[in-house]
Amino acid sequence: MRLFGQKLSIAATFGFAIIAINILAALLAPVIAPFGEADMIGDVWDAPSWLKEEGEEADAGEVTASQTLLGLDNLGRDMFSRLLYGARTTITIALITTCLSFTIGCLLGFAAAVSGGWLDMLLSRAVDALMAIPTLIFALLVLSVLGTSIPVLIGTVAVLDSTRVFRLSRAVAMNIAVLEYVEAARLRGEGLGWVMGREILPNALPPLIAEFGLRFCFAFIFIASLSFLGLGIQPPFADWGSMVRDNAQAIVFGGIAPLIPAAAIALLTIGVNLVVDWILSIHAARRA
Repeated sequence: MRLFGQKLSIAATFGFAIIAINILAALLAPVIAPFGEADMIGDVWDAPSWLKEEGEEADAGEVTASQTLLGLDNLGRDMFSRLLYGARTTITIALITTCLSFTIGCLLGFAAAVSGGWLDMLLSRAVDALMAIPTLIFALLVLSVLGTSIPVLIGTVAVLDSTRVFRLSRAVAMNIAVLEYVEAARLRGEGLGWVMGREILPNALPPLIAEFGLRFCFAFIFIASLSFLGLGIQPPFADWGSMVRDNAQAIVFGGIAPLIPAAAIALLTIGVNLVVDWILSIHAARRA
């Protein structure tokens, strides 16, 4: 199988398959999910149907075991349905956050590299100041003060993540800005926006695309971590991080409820990293 004129490795094919399955699950959650994300349908931490003994029957008023593919959570909600809705919430917010962080980081990084002088100094020192503060502590402080609404969550994580994007985009743009075709554009009288959008960006895409995948993984895991701590995505929305937190006590009773969203987080992260490794290998081969 080939993509963008390049043959996909087995690992990259596996990574793309994982990403595709998660995207489909997020898009089709209302169609696939047998129940709503907040519907309470049975006993707390009821086991999945395939773990129940043959002949075991549900109590009166409860759904049958065949309807609960992954069992129920700490409030008796269907884990499979919440996993699907959680994919929609977590992946969408992580994707929006990553796009916003790249917009901020790339614009400021390119501007600093092309302009130089006081603008580069000002932006670089501001980024250094933000990166000097531990990311998790800074996020917890901001969310505790401003609240845990989704816009505040997206803005906070995007600003923190944009510092890493700024560093990379500035470094890549500085190597490109000294090349002859960029100098020719400047001599023609092209403005800063033209040089950044038409000369710098197209030639900086390969490393930025790979970094986008890594930053998405960071945002995805970071948002799940904040949800686990209670300052991320709030009820009634399903979220993989909060699902791990809510069902953590099930481990004591031999349940698998917290392992399901944890495995989903790990699997998607692995899939994205496999694709990123493939993109980086293509970029390295072209430069060699």
